[in-house]
Amino acid sequence: MHHTAHAPRPGLIQRSIRRLGLWALAMLVAGCASAPPDKQALRLDDQPRIAVISAFAPELALLLAQLQQPVSHRIGGVEFSTGLLAGKPVVLFLSGVSMTNAAMNTQRVLDRFDISHIMFSGIAGGVNPDLHIGDVSVPAQWGQYMEWLMAREGPPGQYSAPEWMKSELLPLPAFGMMHPRSVQVRSAASPQISQRFWFAADARMLALARSLQDIDLAHCHASQCLQRRPRVVVGGNGVSGPAFVDNKAFREYTFNTFEAQVLDMETAATAMVAHGNGVPFIAFRSLSDLAGGGAGDNEMATFMQLAAANSAKVLLAFLAAWQ
Repeated sequence: MHHTAHAPRPGLIQRSIRRLGLWALAMLVAGCASAPPDKQALRLDDQPRIAVISAFAPELALLLAQLQQPVSHRIGGVEFSTGLLAGKPVVLFLSGVSMTNAAMNTQRVLDRFDISHIMFSGIAGGVNPDLHIGDVSVPAQWGQYMEWLMAREGPPGQYSAPEWMKSELLPLPAFGMMHPRSVQVRSAASPQISQRFWFAADARMLALARSLQDIDLAHCHASQCLQRRPRVVVGGNGVSGPAFVDNKAFREYTFNTFEAQVLDMETAATAMVAHGNGVPFIAFRSLSDLAGGGAGDNEMATFMQLAAANSAKVLLAFLAAWQ
């Protein structure tokens, strides 16, 4: 005996599809309504503030000691301290060391507070041989120098890029197999994806920084004194990447290739987030070591406190003069 299958009526199919769609919509609305409130980026206060960022505790402690009317907020384990610094409404916090931490926590402060400007204060490795430990560098732009192509090696010592990637490589020298690249960015002002390497500090903030030439920067810490009096140097380039650099050859490559004043592990990430959100940005970085350019061992442990103090002094002077 043969069984004949009957096709379902068109009206039944349409009703089934409609019911399925209504069920899916109900589940979506229920899911949105039940989202935990701590997952929503709610503003913590309505006061316009300047975000003041440092990478790790010894840098931030000097600024927290000067904070008036402090109020502490904790988001994702990170402490954000609001109050007045040099008379200006601010929120102070640690980015954490390295690029991902800096990007994540810079975006956090923008999501949770009304941020008018961003300032970074901390230490860095010196790249320009004309700069010395204790100097405070205020670069005009920042780039991510470790956005690399790790190129394929053909004959020994010869490296080549895939054809489709060549347009993304910068017209700059490689360091062995490592070829610098730009990054893809977009923002509210420019939603189309574009390639960019440099992220500029705010022109008005840089102009004010250039007027800060009479700051008494420290040149001794404990029994250790510098041979030269530190100074503030505004302009030029800064670079950042997820590596602690203590290598003479790579320091020279970074200076010759990017004409960098300093290198660190956070600032370019914060600069990129500031660009994406359209928020004016500047960074004050004081040299704690020479990134492998010194005659002896790395000097960071010796001069970290001195460098952090000098960076904080310049930032406080900047805030006091800021209108």
